[in-house]
Amino acid sequence: MNQSPHGPTAPTPDLWAWTETFVPEPPHAAEARASAEQAGEPTVSRGGAALLTLLARTVAARAVVEIGSGAGVSALALFAGMAPNGILTSVDTEAEPQADTRRTLLAAGIASNRFRLISGRALDVLPRLSDGGYDLVLVNGDKLEYVEYIAQAQRLLRSGGLVVVEGVLLGGRTADASNEDDETIVVREALEAVAEAEDLTYSLLPVGDGVLVAVKH
Repeated sequence: MNQSPHGPTAPTPDLWAWTETFVPEPPHAAEARASAEQAGEPTVSRGGAALLTLLARTVAARAVVEIGSGAGVSALALFAGMAPNGILTSVDTEAEPQADTRRTLLAAGIASNRFRLISGRALDVLPRLSDGGYDLVLVNGDKLEYVEYIAQAQRLLRSGGLVVVEGVLLGGRTADASNEDDETIVVREALEAVAEAEDLTYSLLPVGDGVLVAVKH
């Protein structure tokens, strides 16, 4: 990254791409990513996956909720950082990505009793999960519901737990004041909700398509 008299400048596309691929991707994750790309299923970026592993290990995560299954790529990344007895609850409205996630996790040697794949609308499923019972909540589902997901995450997280919100830059639309499409407006509202929450300390990271990370006090 270049340094200007006024501080650091934005990385070039080549430098950004280098940072995204700096952490090697395990073979099972690379296979899952390739399969998801062929099927047109969205996944976290390689840099985003590396960040998920780091964050899960940082909080020694034993109980994690994932909203949006991402064909198993994000689940593998989370398991790579979770405690050996950690359990992942993954919620998705679509059956195919969940089936892909199951195959991916089993192929990687993750025991079936370490994950729960729940089909259904996240806002119907999340209220049934335990208050304060989770170490990390990954938000990566329907962007039009991000505000509600974050509110649920605040309830679900223990003190010291993390909410990780994927894809918040929307390819630059979020920062474009002239853009007022529905997804952009809702994502901006979600960012504002985190910024205004008295029980969260947060940072916005330019990883993948933008990752908001917040810790609950």
